[in-house]
Amino acid sequence: MSDQLKQCRDQIDAIDLQLLELVNARARLAREIGTLKNGGPIYRPEREAQVLRRLLDANQGPLSAEAVTAIFRGVMSNCRALEKELTVAFLGPVGTFSEEAANKQFGGLTSPMECVSIDEVFRMVESGAADYGVVPVENSTEGAVGRTLDLLMATSLHICGEIELPVHHNLLSTAADLNDIKIVYSHAQSLGQCHEWLNRYLPHAERQAVVSNAEAARLAKHASAGQGVAAIASKRAAELFDLQVLAASIEDDPRNTTRFLILANHDVAPSGQDKTSLVIAAKNVPGAVVSLLAPLAEYQVSMTKFESRPSKIGMWEYVFFVDVEGHHLDASVSQALEELKKRASMLKVLGSYPVAVI
Repeated sequence: MSDQLKQCRDQIDAIDLQLLELVNARARLAREIGTLKNGGPIYRPEREAQVLRRLLDANQGPLSAEAVTAIFRGVMSNCRALEKELTVAFLGPVGTFSEEAANKQFGGLTSPMECVSIDEVFRMVESGAADYGVVPVENSTEGAVGRTLDLLMATSLHICGEIELPVHHNLLSTAADLNDIKIVYSHAQSLGQCHEWLNRYLPHAERQAVVSNAEAARLAKHASAGQGVAAIASKRAAELFDLQVLAASIEDDPRNTTRFLILANHDVAPSGQDKTSLVIAAKNVPGAVVSLLAPLAEYQVSMTKFESRPSKIGMWEYVFFVDVEGHHLDASVSQALEELKKRASMLKVLGSYPVAVI
């Protein structure tokens, strides 16, 4: 071993000891803050977003922004666990993108709760069986997840955060060759996100929608030899179910991203860079929708999403899901919402929460 190599390793060992001391000092302060909060929420999305943004602004490399956020989310997760291990519900089983999103946001799950449906995620959080829930709400290719939107209208839960997860799909199987594939299992959204690839490379294979990509991977794993079964799922699912990756990154759009929401029984304070989600219904009069949106322009509130959805109350009646920039406690957003209440036949604030951090 060269003297230079030994010197570098000795420096790393010394730095590791300094890091250990500093991380434990941070943990002690976090535990003290927990006692001072006197029963308040342990997970504070707005505070964690502020911490991560500050660190990203200060980061000069060589670590990437993604690496910095992953490291510090892990640190914050372990500090939180000194107070309580948070139970986080997600659409299971393990190996789904919902689990991946939950792990990303919470810095690893110390007490994960696998749910068989999006409905069950809502129920677990509403009942208090889970502290938080993570549900998909929209995909950049396939659009909104209708079931999540429907449940948001009916729930008393608050949206307390969002996660943007780049989604890369892979064709997984026990088969050795692409030409052997006769049936492809996946979630309906994933099948849609890989539609053109499937048309080109597996035009004769049957496509079967299942409840989750992890379930698709399980079916591919346990299919009998010669059935030619494949699944569209993540590389993590390939590892969990010991499947071969026949083709990687088969999504039609390389920028394919799914947005997830974090559900909670509590509201979130402003972080300085927030988003507010609403569901509104227009009165049945001419020009109602145009009139409905006028307060946003009047108070200079930027709208980032506007999507209609059947109200499930009457034939051809719709509600509108709206995202705007800012927190509902911000003066401009608060004034716009007050005016919206006068013009809408129904308005529900689903939550104000920090804009997703990398």
